Amino acid sequence: MQVGNKSYRVETDIPEQVPVFPLSGALLLPGAQLPLNIFEPRYLAMFDDAMSSNRLIGVIQPALTDSKAAGKGPVEDLCQVGCLGRITSFAETGDGRYVITLGGVCRFRIGAELEQAGKPYRICQISAFLGDLEARDRGAEVDRKALLDSFKAYLEANDLEADWSSVERASTESLVNSLSMMSPYGPAEKQALLEADNLKVRAETLIAITEIALARDSDEHGPVLQ
Repeated sequence: MQVGNKSYRVETDIPEQVPVFPLSGALLLPGAQLPLNIFEPRYLAMFDDAMSSNRLIGVIQPALTDSKAAGKGPVEDLCQVGCLGRITSFAETGDGRYVITLGGVCRFRIGAELEQAGKPYRICQISAFLGDLEARDRGAEVDRKALLDSFKAYLEANDLEADWSSVERASTESLVNSLSMMSPYGPAEKQALLEADNLKVRAETLIAITEIALARDSDEHGPVLQ
């Protein structure tokens, strides 16, 4: 996995412990990019420390209250799986904030939380999903048409538009990951998309979530007459 100027190929390229950034509803995927606006003092400190070391931050959601796994992991108030991100760009705003971009490296399973004297942020042991570092899944098995049909149906139902020329030019890998990350769904849905085994499963999961959302909206507002 190439992220910015750094290659991550083998297990030893991934640290055993990383600072973690709990973000509800946020989704970072391997090979994708997540822009963030950092303003809390503890996370400003985390960013400064990451920039002075390996530039890596673990993005993870708080535990889902309706998840069967909630409260059963080594860190009970966090989800079990997150994604490691490398800081690939940043800017200072002049009012104390950082605007940064994280490039997704690989998913990880969280381990024990570590006590770090003097650190205002949290640090956890992790075990990486090493398969994410291998040759990337380009989405050859994804039903691209079904994915685009689902996306189009969502846009039409919500009176939204898209730049279809850009959508059609996008690679299948980029399309699946971008739509997953930009989707307006809740934390549980975002976690399901993160934990999908591969791009094909992620695309199928996104289609299913979208179909459920469209059906729910139709039930709430009554049938649409053609």
